[in-house]
Amino acid sequence: MTPSGRIVRLAERERAEVQFLLDREMRGALAGDTVLTAMLASAHALRSSEFGPESRAGFCLMGACQDCWVWQEEGSRLRACTTLIVEGMRLRTTPPECWP
Repeated sequence: MTPSGRIVRLAERERAEVQFLLDREMRGALAGDTVLTAMLASAHALRSSEFGPESRAGFCLMGACQDCWVWQEEGSRLRACTTLIVEGMRLRTTPPECWP
């Protein structure tokens, strides 16, 4: 995996690689990574803020705030900091068109 995101993995590279789609682009992570870690290792933000032009990258990192909600391609949301990445996940940084 080539680092190109907000965070860079410095150690623990021996775990199996997992492939997932982020905004319809194939990305790689390591088995056991959270969605937040997987996304930020290959992108600069999780999503845009609902309240302004800022990008969001997670805040509390333990599931207590609302900062890390991201969408799956079929439209459901998940909390990126407490959800483990799995092979073939299809994630998006923007809400689906049908999102309320």
